[in-house]
Amino acid sequence: MSLPPETRTADTGVIHDIGYRGYTGPRLGRGYATRALFTQSLRAAYGLGRSGKSKVLPMLVLGVVTVPAVIMVSFALYLKRDELPVEYAGYLASLNLVVSVFLASQAPVLLSRDLRYQAVPLYFSRPITRTDYVRAKSAAMVCAQLLLMSAPLLVLYVGALLGGMDFAENTGHFLYGLAAAVLYAVVPTSVALVIAATTPRRGFGVAAIMGYLAISAAVAGVAVGISDPGPTGSDAAQWTSLISPTNLVESLVNEVFDLGTGLDRRHAPGGLGITVFALVAVALVVGSYRLLLSRYKKV
Repeated sequence: MSLPPETRTADTGVIHDIGYRGYTGPRLGRGYATRALFTQSLRAAYGLGRSGKSKVLPMLVLGVVTVPAVIMVSFALYLKRDELPVEYAGYLASLNLVVSVFLASQAPVLLSRDLRYQAVPLYFSRPITRTDYVRAKSAAMVCAQLLLMSAPLLVLYVGALLGGMDFAENTGHFLYGLAAAVLYAVVPTSVALVIAATTPRRGFGVAAIMGYLAISAAVAGVAVGISDPGPTGSDAAQWTSLISPTNLVESLVNEVFDLGTGLDRRHAPGGLGITVFALVAVALVVGSYRLLLSRYKKV
């Protein structure tokens, strides 16, 4: 039986040209996409571009590390002292716990959330590769840590110059402090990022990173504290700093720049200690980076 003419007309398809055109503009490529991911991740570490609640902890930590420096400089200027009451690198060492809180809370923001909401495949659908992703995220977290620790150093340095303190001495120690800040930003951060990349749960990542950093630092500190005060016993205990990324950096900085006083200060034992501590620091960074690359090959 044949169909009515109006039915046959309804069954036939019609193509309408509504003017869609292909994109013919410039394509910015992998480099631009990687830089954009780095910028977005660095902003996210401080809660910028996110909700107000996301900004509370980063800004609070920034205030906690900076305000004591302002107070120290103010008292030094008021009392007209010839030098600051604290070493630049020593000030950073006293902030290890606070900086670890920032690292533990923000590293999962950069990695764990992408895994939880399955956003990583979306990144890889663009021109960037897995290596670009790891490089951008790692650089963003390192820069976030470096900015956090550089802020109080800059306050101390500017305050010292305004107070008429010795320019050469303060500049030298300021540079020591910046070198320490770079090491603190690179070594512990590398380990924290690996931990954050293992779980899509931000809470688990925060607890694991903070637990590792705090427990390893506490064990190393207790070992140094209860060791024999003699040179041999003290040096033997200093090797326990190798289990803690933060203590490892502090020991290496103190020994290389001859900072800190007292038998209980952390240091790399002798020339061999400097070599071993430096090699362990490099191994942690390189090994962590390779583990991250391996992790994202499976995503």
